[in-house]
Amino acid sequence: MKDVVFVISVAAEMAGMHPQTLRQYDRLGLVSPGRTGGGGRRYTERDVELLREVQRLSQEEGVNLAGIKRIIELEHQVEALQARVQELNEELSRTEATVLASLRRDLVPVPKSALVVWRPE
Repeated sequence: MKDVVFVISVAAEMAGMHPQTLRQYDRLGLVSPGRTGGGGRRYTERDVELLREVQRLSQEEGVNLAGIKRIIELEHQVEALQARVQELNEELSRTEATVLASLRRDLVPVPKSALVVWRPE
């Protein structure tokens, strides 16, 4: 299934911005829309949400564009690290299952009557 994408005018309207603002944010690296073969920008729903967040941080929180760019970079870094932690947890679970399965094959039940306790004199 293909993701829905929007031309710049539609994305700008959805985000409550002027298309020129979107172009500026693209140049600054705040948002990176996809491109058509001819170079036209195509914005996803995620891009539009990001544009709304940029606007909120700027207008409501008073964060400048350089600060917003850094926030976005850090959020992407956190997402990547969370994905890596998930991968490592899954790998650990697989490894634990393999180790436990191999240990079970090595264990042999011993009847209590076979137990000998050595007590030095």
